[in-house]
Amino acid sequence: MFRKFYPTIEIASAYDIPYEKYFESGKRGIIYDIDNTLVMHGAPADERSIELFGKLRDLGFKTVLLSNNKEPRVKSFADDVGSLYIHKAGKPLTKGYNRAMEMMGTDPSSTLFVGDQLFTDVWGANRAGIETVLTSPIDPREEIQIVLKRKLEKIVLKSYHKKLRQKQDS
Repeated sequence: MFRKFYPTIEIASAYDIPYEKYFESGKRGIIYDIDNTLVMHGAPADERSIELFGKLRDLGFKTVLLSNNKEPRVKSFADDVGSLYIHKAGKPLTKGYNRAMEMMGTDPSSTLFVGDQLFTDVWGANRAGIETVLTSPIDPREEIQIVLKRKLEKIVLKSYHKKLRQKQDS
């Protein structure tokens, strides 16, 4: 029932992902959510995010920031980290994910998605056929509508973790 919301993997931070392994496995493009995935909600690009995107370029990755936020927010962050971007993406609809892959010249098999929310980020990427990495939110303080979604996410994640344990036990 909840599988459509399950990430491919779950990791604490976008900064802990083994990007070299993903590149070796054939991934060439990465789509990122911004707020609470790369920086605190509404925060500008910081040294860590700028360094990450430089590393990704050096490895050979193309990137697109995919956000439901307005253009001024997304463009300024994208300019600072040196990434392509799509604002008002309409996540979880697949249109933005497909457009991001078109911009990078990738397809679902060569694309990775990284985000912190199940019902927008992960679900949309799953619907587009993209491998997903769910990160923990950077800042636990969030807007009320996101707080409500997080309560529902806990139910889905409990089911996801149970499924992982069952796999490991078999």
